[in-house]
Amino acid sequence: MGTVLVDGFWRGTWAIAREGGRAVLTVDPFAKLSAEDREALSRGGRAAARVRGARRRDARRQNRLRMSRTNRLLGYSEDARLLIVNADDLGMSASINEAALRAIEAGVARSTTLMTPWPAAAQAMGMLRAHPGIAFGVHLTVVCDNHDYRWGPMAPVEAVPSLVDESGRFHHEDRFREIVERVRLDELEVEYRAQIGAVLAAGLRPTHLDWHCLSDGGRPDILEMTVGLARELGLALRVCDGAWIDRLGSLGLPTQEHELMNSYELDPDGKSARYVRMLRELPAGLSEWAVHPSVDGPDLRALEPATWRVRTTDYEFLVCAEARETIEREGIVLLNYEPLQRLWAA
Repeated sequence: MGTVLVDGFWRGTWAIAREGGRAVLTVDPFAKLSAEDREALSRGGRAAARVRGARRRDARRQNRLRMSRTNRLLGYSEDARLLIVNADDLGMSASINEAALRAIEAGVARSTTLMTPWPAAAQAMGMLRAHPGIAFGVHLTVVCDNHDYRWGPMAPVEAVPSLVDESGRFHHEDRFREIVERVRLDELEVEYRAQIGAVLAAGLRPTHLDWHCLSDGGRPDILEMTVGLARELGLALRVCDGAWIDRLGSLGLPTQEHELMNSYELDPDGKSARYVRMLRELPAGLSEWAVHPSVDGPDLRALEPATWRVRTTDYEFLVCAEARETIEREGIVLLNYEPLQRLWAA
C-alpha cells in the first residue's frame, strides 16, 4: 500500500493486487478528485504497474537462474527440491549432543555444526570420531547468547582483544551487535582459524563453515574474509546474502538459494504442523533449515529456561515418522554439505 499525494498533500491510498494474471491498481481517495487529478493518478498507476511487473519478472528470472545454476552444479534437474537439515549448536551441552546424533542417525537431519569454545565440545568431538560417517561443519562462535553461561576464545585472549570483554570472554550477542563495527577483522580471522584448527587437530574433517547467531558474520568484510578462508581450506560455506549467492554461483560455488530457515523464529506450539506445511511448500532448488534439536534435560533447562521448548520440539519433529513420510511423499532430496564441499574444494 502507498500514499496518494496531490500538490504535496496526502489525499488517499493506493494498492496493487493481481487478479486473473493482471496487475490491478486500486486508489482510495479521501475526497472527490478532479478530472485532472484522476488522469494524473491513472498515468502514475500505469507506470507503477509497469515497474512492479518488471521487478516481478526480474525476480522470477533471478530465481530461475539460481535454481538452474545450483541444481545443475550439484547434478540435479532444475525442478528438484533439495534440502539441507542442519543441527546447529553441537557442543553446547550433552543433551544437545545426544539429540544431534539421534536426529541424524534416526531422523531427517543430515548434518550438524560444532561450536568448539563450549565445554561440551570435547564430548561432541569424541562422538564425531566414533561416528565418522556424520557430516559436520564448524559453527564459528564469537558471541555468547546466554547471560549466565559465558565462554571465551580458543585463541589467546591477548591476540583477540576486540572480541572480548573485561573478563576475557566473548560479548553477549546483543552487545556484540552494538560493537560489531569495531571488531578487528584480523583478530576475527585469528579466532576463526583457532576454532577450525582445534577441529583439525582432533583428527576430524569438517565439510563447511557457518556462524553462531550472526548472519553472514555480521559485517560484509567478515563475510568476504570467511569466503576466502573457506576456499583456502576447501570447505563449503553457508551464505545468506543474495548478491553473494549469485556471485559464488557464477564461480561454480553452490550455496542454499532461498532464505535460511531458523527454527528459533518459529512458535514451538504447533511446530510439527508448520514444518509439514513448509515441506509441502518447499520450492525447487536448494534450501537449508538451521534447526536446534535437544532432548530434554537439566542442562538444557539451565541453559535456556525460557526457550528450551524450541529445541525439544525441533528434536521431536526431526525423529518422527511424519517428517520422514512427508519428505518421501513430496520427493524432497535430503543433502548434507559434502556435495557442495567437493565443488568448493575443486
